[in-house]
Amino acid sequence: MVKRLIALILCLQTVQVVAQNDSLFCKQITAVQNLIDTSHYSPKPVNDSLSKGVFDLFVHQLDEEKRYFIQSDIDGFMIDAYKIDDYLTSNTCDFVDKYAETLKKRIIAAKEIIEALRKTPLDYTGKDTLYFSPENNEQYFKSEANVKSFWNKRIRHLIISKLMDEDSVFDHLKKNFKTLEAKIKPKVIDNQLCLLEEALHLNGNIDIYVKETFLNALLNYEDPNSSFFNISDKTEFEGSLSNEQLSFGIYTDKNNEGEIYISHIVPGSAAFKDGNLEENDIVKSLSSGTNVLETYCISNDDILSFINDDRHRTVTFKIKKSNGSIQNVELTKIVTKVESSAVRGYILEHVTDFGYIEIPSFYTDLESPNGLGLANDVAKELYKLNKEDIKGLIIDLRFNGGGSMKEAAELSGMFIDRGPLSIIKYPNGETYTVRDLNKGVLFKKPIVVLINSYSASASEFFASVMQDYSRAIIVGSPSHGKSSAQSILPLSESEDLGYSKITVEKFYRVTGLSHQSVGVIPDVLLPSLYENFKTNERFSMFALTNDSVEVKLKHHAYKKPALELINTNSIKRVENNLGFNAIKEINTIVANDYMYRTSEYALTLDNVYNDMNSYNQLWNDFESKMNALKTTITARNTSSTNEILQYNDDDKNANALILKDISADVYIEEAYMILLDLLNSKTTN
Repeated sequence: MVKRLIALILCLQTVQVVAQNDSLFCKQITAVQNLIDTSHYSPKPVNDSLSKGVFDLFVHQLDEEKRYFIQSDIDGFMIDAYKIDDYLTSNTCDFVDKYAETLKKRIIAAKEIIEALRKTPLDYTGKDTLYFSPENNEQYFKSEANVKSFWNKRIRHLIISKLMDEDSVFDHLKKNFKTLEAKIKPKVIDNQLCLLEEALHLNGNIDIYVKETFLNALLNYEDPNSSFFNISDKTEFEGSLSNEQLSFGIYTDKNNEGEIYISHIVPGSAAFKDGNLEENDIVKSLSSGTNVLETYCISNDDILSFINDDRHRTVTFKIKKSNGSIQNVELTKIVTKVESSAVRGYILEHVTDFGYIEIPSFYTDLESPNGLGLANDVAKELYKLNKEDIKGLIIDLRFNGGGSMKEAAELSGMFIDRGPLSIIKYPNGETYTVRDLNKGVLFKKPIVVLINSYSASASEFFASVMQDYSRAIIVGSPSHGKSSAQSILPLSESEDLGYSKITVEKFYRVTGLSHQSVGVIPDVLLPSLYENFKTNERFSMFALTNDSVEVKLKHHAYKKPALELINTNSIKRVENNLGFNAIKEINTIVANDYMYRTSEYALTLDNVYNDMNSYNQLWNDFESKMNALKTTITARNTSSTNEILQYNDDDKNANALILKDISADVYIEEAYMILLDLLNSKTTN
């Protein structure tokens, strides 16, 4: 009787918790839809189109690689395909439960399938076939038998892959395969089980993960840059845009044994000042108050979520030292300078001296609207470079995903003498012209701006201003194509429902045109390693369309450079450049033979080895070609930087590697030559 009563109490408690979670989810759905209706740049109507769009996104995001669901699951889910709009209007939210239950069931089933393989001899004779197809052609499993076949093949493929990592000599591998396979098989199985266990605990537990995935799909339907943020997501995102961060100063990663270890400690941070933590220490658990996170079989993202949670200001790190001893180290977050946000100016030497500045992001001071960020840091570096009497400047925005529009506007204003910078369009259709109000320029000499397909948002803002004013030559490959701005807004002012990064406006070039879903097209195009990889915004579902606005304040561009001659010279150099030829070659092979291939072969050691070895050899050959290149430029520090480096050996060593990388970069070398052509054309004129 007592046991039955305890069981009943536990059951009631479980029902109560689920009911509370459902109540929270209902509030979140309502809050997200209200926020979309009131704040999104162009909210879409709640109808069957929304229902189908959100449904497709939701199901796809739950199982992006189609490793869990079978077709009958999808058929069962289809009842919701045109009902989600009805659920939103009627505030029905229990529909999501079946997705969480099904996903959990499929992950547990996958674990059981893999566990059973421990005692099952695996076949490498070629009786089974491996199939390869482009991602968009992948299908859901037709039956549970197909699921078993998939995991069986996957484990075999992973075993051969792992053996190749440890012993790349094929003859030795083939001769000793039976012994080596028996040794590595348990490790591969343990690793896959651990990854599936991680999947069961994403975002704390799978129920929360599924619900947050739905909220994300609801926002992604409006546009690919609107998304749901929990507290940790918000902190991490804001940290990526800030020049300072309240943190412990610890970066973690996973080693080959699946353990979480400290990969980096930020100088000046709480962890650095404490002195009891070291890089390569194994993190066994994290605790903050009553919240404890054990690190066995969880993802590094879960560690970051715990560390970045604003509610976890003080955390005890249980760590295992290299000598095997266990220590508990309590740390409290302090404000720390974000290392990755720092910019530094360098000198490029060859025919003449040019300056070089790489801008990793348009970071800012989020605590103060008048705070100093990227633009101020660049101004300091420009002052140092000008003292070195440079004749021109290269600004590198490759892989710069954006950041603060305020910083992009201030940086643009350093190089033009007053005038419009961009046109902002609000949800109500009204426009506002962003202007540079400061007379004068900080740098008057020729400029080249490097971009690629990963240069986005604020990077595109700056690049387009420089291009439209003919203030710089834009070099590289078309940019990402994101011409919208987002704000992080709470879903509720009174309750903790989470946040949304939501698109609130679009920005346009001073010409009235937009680079949305088009990108900033360089004045001088260079071969790209990522061409045809479909990473630009236009390939994202529900990307905003390209349009234009009326210009109310005309800009006055500088005299256009002799682009035709500059392009002709660049094309000749690129055609004869071994580095660019290698880039074009590997891009074509990877796209055709791997990313978008449709092929199959028998599952044997020989076939898997040959396939993987060919791919590895492709990249090894490419790396060898690039390492063997001798560029014509040499990078060095400014005098000011050399003075700073005298007092920091770690910074000095890191700086030496940066100088080496800059000097060996064919894109920077070509940018240098284009800048030299630009300088010569101005001198001639």
